[in-house]
Amino acid sequence: MPLEDVIISRVRRKILELFLTNPGSIFHVRDIVRRVSEEINAVRRELLHMEKAGMVTKEQRANRLFYTFRKDYPLYSNLLELIIKSTGLGWELIKRRAKLGKIKFIMFSGRFIRGIVPKNANDIDILIVGNIVLPELSQLIKSEEAKRGREVNYTVMTEEEFDFRKRRRDPFVVSILEGSRVMIIGDEEELVHAS
Repeated sequence: MPLEDVIISRVRRKILELFLTNPGSIFHVRDIVRRVSEEINAVRRELLHMEKAGMVTKEQRANRLFYTFRKDYPLYSNLLELIIKSTGLGWELIKRRAKLGKIKFIMFSGRFIRGIVPKNANDIDILIVGNIVLPELSQLIKSEEAKRGREVNYTVMTEEEFDFRKRRRDPFVVSILEGSRVMIIGDEEELVHAS
């Protein structure tokens, strides 16, 4: 489902995508205009509306206005999940699902969607369960790595391996299941609970 099916305003969609794919970032108005390729008055209108709704805060520095998305906004997590599923890698994985093989689950870690770099090799960004066409997946991951400027830590398992490791309480799988996540494909209850 493309984001335009849910959020009608093209400018607001682009601004939300900018803020929520760069969590915690602060943007100057002209930087927002440049990044979303829209007219400055349209961007200012949307920012004013978003500020009144409590989505963004503004801060004056010298004679410039800077905006950031408020993480305490009540729908922050919902909007973040919506953006992740309808743009970028999340949308590409959904759109190319048939070409990627027989997918049971695709899960992004909470750290990954919030732009937090993993501290160690056991911290994964993406878990993919199913019979996957690895060259097709590899192409999408490489594209995302180029965009983010860092390696994306992902793990691919067959359904049988995942179920076996989950039943055995494998520490690696348990650490994945205990962390925060966004389901891109599949049911979260089924992912977490034993078979």
